[in-house]
Amino acid sequence: MNYKDTISYLYKKLPMYQRSGSIAYKKDIGNIIKASEILGNPHLDFKSIHIAGTNGKGSTSHMISSILQEAGYKVGLYTSPHLKDFRERIKINGNIISKRLVINFIKKHKSNFEKIHMSFFELTVAMAFNYFSEENIDIAVIECGLGGRLDSTNIILPEVSVITNISLDHTDLLGDTLEKIALEKSGIIKKNTPVIIGRKQKETKRIFEQKASKENSKIIYAKNFNYKCDLKGHYQKENIDTAITTIKNLNKFKIDEKDIKKGLNNIVKNTSLLGRWQIISTEPLIICDTAHNIDGLNEVVNQINKIQFNNLHFIIGLVNDKNIDSILSILPKKAYYYFCQADVPRAMNKTDLQTESKKFNLKGEVFPSVKKALNQAKKRAKRNDLIFVGGSTFVVAEII
Repeated sequence: MNYKDTISYLYKKLPMYQRSGSIAYKKDIGNIIKASEILGNPHLDFKSIHIAGTNGKGSTSHMISSILQEAGYKVGLYTSPHLKDFRERIKINGNIISKRLVINFIKKHKSNFEKIHMSFFELTVAMAFNYFSEENIDIAVIECGLGGRLDSTNIILPEVSVITNISLDHTDLLGDTLEKIALEKSGIIKKNTPVIIGRKQKETKRIFEQKASKENSKIIYAKNFNYKCDLKGHYQKENIDTAITTIKNLNKFKIDEKDIKKGLNNIVKNTSLLGRWQIISTEPLIICDTAHNIDGLNEVVNQINKIQFNNLHFIIGLVNDKNIDSILSILPKKAYYYFCQADVPRAMNKTDLQTESKKFNLKGEVFPSVKKALNQAKKRAKRNDLIFVGGSTFVVAEII
């Protein structure tokens, strides 16, 4: 198997949730426990930080990793989904896992993992933990894939747990209220392990505090810090506060204020994070962002409203398991929309998206691909216009 064959095997043999939806989601952690036993329980070989939440967990993970790197530590980082290359999910000090190691891991363990019917995500988590163990890292920053309680990453015993915030997303799997979703996320709170809560919300406060009390774990709400970072979205303020509060509660690690400042100012350089209010061009201004649910897109719209421009060209594609009406209802009326769909099975049909958008007086036309939509927007846009690309991680991935 070469790298292309290996990745094809991962996608086709083991459908990934991000592309295929709930058909690829497993609601238990039995397989990852079995896989870890096959590998010799590598997750017990390194210290870790575990991060869950509806929005911001990716940015917060990368912030924490960057700060720890500046402090001189060898840092593993596991996140999902990826934008361009599968290997973005597994990094050490910002460097993605090599193609050779991906190939060798699959070759070596494929037959055993097939016997226990591993999912794409379970296998990826196992690969990451095995890699971090073999590379003798100092600490890993581990982002939950979906939920928390039954997520495959939830076998680790972290130094600190982090829950960024709770909003309505993946309601078909996690529950249709903030309380139900919070209950799933609270599953990462471990015994005698401090938990950082990024956003204090009245609907979820009692749930988190009850679980923390049950586990004899100290609950800490993110404090307000006057720091900035190289990620340009205004919404990153909450993530910065969550990341710094987490860092200040890592008692076994020595981290100075200069490490925090330098880490926050070098997130992209240290971790290669993409797609968070990323400026693609300045004339005309082209911005993309991976926000994909009501809470995240509301932040995006708020920031768009603070920018001075003449005309707004909005390139949008969504996935078919979101609450479409709630998202469309908050989008700017004074914009021209370029309706498209990413090349993944889970993408909402572009014509259906246009039809639904008309109910909310959003005007525009359909394009056969994300790239053709962007190319047409570039042709039409004047120097002082704004082109925004988003609605889905997969839409952003196709233009970066």
